[in-house]
Order: sequence, then structure tokens, then C-alpha cells
Amino acid sequence: MISTDPPMSPYLRRWMLFVDGENLTLRAQALATKNKVTIKPSRQYIPDVFIWPKRDPRVPLAGDWACQPRAVRAYYYTSMGGDEDKLRGIRAHIKDVGFEPVVFKKESRTRKTKGVDISLTTDMLSHAYQNNYDTAILVAGDGDYTPLIAAVKRLGKNVNVAFFSQDNGLSDAVFFGCDQFFKLEAVFLRELGIPS
Repeated sequence: MISTDPPMSPYLRRWMLFVDGENLTLRAQALATKNKVTIKPSRQYIPDVFIWPKRDPRVPLAGDWACQPRAVRAYYYTSMGGDEDKLRGIRAHIKDVGFEPVVFKKESRTRKTKGVDISLTTDMLSHAYQNNYDTAILVAGDGDYTPLIAAVKRLGKNVNVAFFSQDNGLSDAVFFGCDQFFKLEAVFLRELGIPS
């Protein structure tokens, strides 16, 4: 099989994408509600579980990060209630969009699943330690990720963050701790019909 991926440049950084999909989805829903916009379930959106714009997650969200044209890996971490068949269906859906799905079973509708944060942290650290990327692109705004950002940077890696602005869920500690920040409202939410 012939690859259609663009060639890798020795001058651009290898990168991986790590998305706290649970947090991203909840914040996007809150932003939509605040702007009186309804997001309809689709390939890009499953209420309370998954949201991503109409783009390949292995292609950079921003063009000025000096990264390779495609990610080494793109991970999406989320949780949901339901039986094993429903979880399997969500995993298949997320994989079809282009992610490596990491889906946890949520026991309670109101609780945030700690497995998402722990798994994302473990994966991002272990890939950094194994030198599988030069830049981690973290899609999360929660201040709990601040120690992770610092630890990955101590391993000599760049950590870029893409998330909504401070008034839409971004922690100041994450904003000031990352190497570069990309505001998602302009690109991400426009494609879902939410004005920025």
C-alpha cells in the first residue's frame, strides 16, 4: 500500500495530540448554551461524550507550531455510561474520526471520571520519556494538568495547549505553563456553528 501522507521534514518536530475529550465536550456544550446555539448530534458530536471539528485530528490545528504535517498519534480520552456494546460503539466512532480512543465506563452520570486524567497523564509522560515525540499538543484547560506540563517540559519536550479562552474554562496555570497556546474558539467552534 502506498502512503498518501506528506513526507516528514527533518526540520519539523514530531508531535502527538492528547485530548481530554470529557472536559472538551462539557466546555463546548457550556459555550454553546451560553451563545444560545444548539449543536446537533453528528459524526463530530455525541452529547456529553465526544466533540471534534470536521478535520483530521492528525493534522495540526495551528500552522505556526513548526510541527510535522501529521501527528505520530492522536489520542482522545472520554467516559460514558452504558453497557459494553455501547462503549465499543463509541470507541469505533472515535477511531473512525482518526483518534486512538480511550473510553472509560462512567458509573454515575454526575461524576467526572478520574480515569481520563490519569490515563492521559500516563500516556503523555510515557511517550515523552520514550522519546516518541518532540511536541505534545494537549487539548485541555484543567489546572490539574499543570504538573504534567512541567514534567514533560523537564524531559526536554515542548508542550503546546489548544483550548478555549480563560473565560471558557482555561486555567491560568495551564496558559502560563505551556510553551505555546492556541485558542480554539476561532477554528474549532466556527466549524460547529458556534460564534466566537
